[in-house]
Amino acid sequence: MTTHVTIIGAGLGGLTLARVLHVHGIPATVYEAEASPTARSQGGMLDIHDYNGQLALKAADLMDEFRGLILEGRQAMRVLDSDGTVLFDKADDGTGGRPEVQRGELRQILLDSLPAGTVRWGHKVSDTRALGDDRHEVTFADGSTVVTSLLVGADGAWSRVRPLLSSATPEYTGHSVVETYLFEADTRHPAAAKTVGGGALMVPAQGKEIFAHRETGDTLHTYVGLARPLDWFAAIDFTDAAAARALIAQEFGDWAPELTSLITDGDTAPVLRHHYALPNGHRWDRVPGVTLVGDAAHLTAPNGEGANLAMLDGAELGESLAAHPDDIEAALTEYEQAMFPRTAETAAEGAELLEALLSEDAPQRLVDMFTGHDQTR
Repeated sequence: MTTHVTIIGAGLGGLTLARVLHVHGIPATVYEAEASPTARSQGGMLDIHDYNGQLALKAADLMDEFRGLILEGRQAMRVLDSDGTVLFDKADDGTGGRPEVQRGELRQILLDSLPAGTVRWGHKVSDTRALGDDRHEVTFADGSTVVTSLLVGADGAWSRVRPLLSSATPEYTGHSVVETYLFEADTRHPAAAKTVGGGALMVPAQGKEIFAHRETGDTLHTYVGLARPLDWFAAIDFTDAAAARALIAQEFGDWAPELTSLITDGDTAPVLRHHYALPNGHRWDRVPGVTLVGDAAHLTAPNGEGANLAMLDGAELGESLAAHPDDIEAALTEYEQAMFPRTAETAAEGAELLEALLSEDAPQRLVDMFTGHDQTR
């Protein structure tokens, strides 16, 4: 295959695609809006699953590097009721198929595996358009352009490539998360650290939840979820960190103090993240010379699968292109026909999980899921 692949977005999906193409000797360029690899924090922990994310890393020939990133013990999981009662507590015995790594470190091994110059930083896409003859033009914010015969949108929720294929736009799920960190938790926040334990903590309730994870060292990363309309969050001044923390904590006023301290004792300003999703089963008719991977293709509310699916998308697309070097359309068709049903099934499972987490009997439903007693599945 001699066609140069143009990839928009240097997230995990776009970089996995670029790496798999490189393994097969296929040239690619990744255009990324961020100014550099360190332009912003890359988020928290990811559990990389043996049935999708790890398969992608094998295709990328990066399993040894991945194993070097694994944080031992972080697959431990506990579920608490809002009064602090432990409902489920599973230690990490090393046999789970979802080892945890830091997202930024995972992204870095992908970047390090690519030839110098593969990623073009500071290229924010302002527009894309079809030119005919299966070619597309990408215009960047600085006015420069690139024309390509094979364009892949790996540019996330608000993809500028997606409109070439679909008129669908993400819609608010009704659920948002506020993030904060507690540093040196074992010494500075011992009650919270003891409550979270060595891995992940989940405390679900009707319309709200607290989720926390022990990251590198003794850092606790807290995600406070609330099912509230956008206007409710808009009324909070997040530039006033202390006031914002206090208002969020009020929603958990009758919860155990060791849980609410994960909000009130945050060492960083709270960061608000609204959750959006594309319609479940989102798909498009085949358009020559262009396709999507990751959230650009199948954005859902967070369900633990997004990063894994993006990487698997990238790996499978790369392998399809390598398998059909003289027929790009056959490769894109093969990739999409496998991707559409897989992601629709995952989106449906994610919606079910979110509904369970926010339901009246959320704690017990979550425990049932973990223990395999959920009769609704």
